[in-house]
Amino acid sequence: MTRFSRITGTGSYLPPRRVTNADLAADLAQRGIETSDDWIVERTGIRARHFAADGVNSSDLAFEAARHALEAAGRNASDIDLIIVATSTPDMVFPSTACILQNKLGIAGCPAFDVQAVCSGFVYALTVADAMIRTGSASKALVVGSEVFSRILDFNDRTTCVLFGDGAGAVVLEASDTPGLLASDLHADGKHVGILCVPGTVSGGNVLGDPLLKMDGQAVFKLAIGVLESAARATLEKAGRTDADIDWLIPHQANIRIMQGTAKKLKLPLDKLVVTVDQHGNTSAASIPLALDAAVRGGRIRQGDTLMLEGVGGGFTWGAVLLDF
Repeated sequence: MTRFSRITGTGSYLPPRRVTNADLAADLAQRGIETSDDWIVERTGIRARHFAADGVNSSDLAFEAARHALEAAGRNASDIDLIIVATSTPDMVFPSTACILQNKLGIAGCPAFDVQAVCSGFVYALTVADAMIRTGSASKALVVGSEVFSRILDFNDRTTCVLFGDGAGAVVLEASDTPGLLASDLHADGKHVGILCVPGTVSGGNVLGDPLLKMDGQAVFKLAIGVLESAARATLEKAGRTDADIDWLIPHQANIRIMQGTAKKLKLPLDKLVVTVDQHGNTSAASIPLALDAAVRGGRIRQGDTLMLEGVGGGFTWGAVLLDF
């Protein structure tokens, strides 16, 4: 019998502190940096984001999102036999945030590891979990995207610090006799490392390089629209589906213009586009599962709907997953 994987529960969590564009503009003004709600909305579509409190780490956000996903799936933490966390802002250099999350969930024994593909991380992690379930290495996986990007932002650079927020999203992925995840398409091109990166590391107890995020916005924008369309089309072809089969497009929530541009290239009406970037900002690996959970709990996504998830991020990485919910 062929073995498949299906999402059985979704969850998400946002830190309580909500920072509007006006709030951020006021903070930046104290540094002598000018920006405004109109400037940010016009270029990105972002109106607010959430920032984690001091001492709150990616594993803390991941735990809350995982708890909600487990509840939605009707599962206990002890049922889980695989944990994958997609993050670029781990609690520590090592061990993995997944191992820290495992301990917070009160379980032990199952494999737990992080995936680092920046904003494409959740698509990568979901694909890995699907492969492990299909081969019998796992039966019930917890796949999480969790980020505290506020810790790596340069608040003297208005072109980047207004874009990002903190949050976590999670799904429970279970073995099934009927297809759920239909196909995926993953890519990377390391020659684009410099257009989106945090060029710093730790050595001998010191930070080497620059530990804050750097981005060439125009280069990212131009690359993103093209690769997102190609990954989506490749995924549809692998699944034997067409644009018309997509009920909901859930892209990485980075910039409303990139998201809308991708929808148009796939000939999808904008009312099939799930948008949370206006309220969450760019939460990197957390953005897709956050948007998925918001649409599920809001009653838009229902059982049987076909979803296209796609992400693009530093590396440069990109990919897409097509699934029946």
